[in-house]
Amino acid sequence: MEKFDALYRIIWMSRPLMQAAEATVETALRDTDLTVRMRAVLEILLQFGDLAVPDIALRLEIKRQYVQVMVNETLDAGLTKKLPNPRHKRSVLISLTERGHTLIEEVVAQEKRLAMSLAQGFEEEDILNALQVVERLTERLKQVAEGEDG
Repeated sequence: MEKFDALYRIIWMSRPLMQAAEATVETALRDTDLTVRMRAVLEILLQFGDLAVPDIALRLEIKRQYVQVMVNETLDAGLTKKLPNPRHKRSVLISLTERGHTLIEEVVAQEKRLAMSLAQGFEEEDILNALQVVERLTERLKQVAEGEDG
């Protein structure tokens, strides 16, 4: 197989890969009362700390209005709370509650154990090369989509 054909397959395999990953995450979340989208918000807050909704949207690379719906779900579930934003009076900060913090740490730890299990049978160099290709390809496709390249 030529490298161009392989690259084309990588691009089109991203959808079934993400569908399989999302299904795996959904299965793991069954007993947590979390949805995949709630989990995404919690993970961003765990990684980056308190953020306003536009900043969460930026990190998730999705529209602010959709993220607001996601954040509202986490607020309703008591997993996040609103804090005053010293930089902006009308845009509050979203923060993990203690319950939300504990829950997302447990979920991420479980997912990392799964990743360790999935890594069996792959060489470390192959995984690192695959990551590098996917990261560079993603960046190039974003540039093409924005009209900067291609």
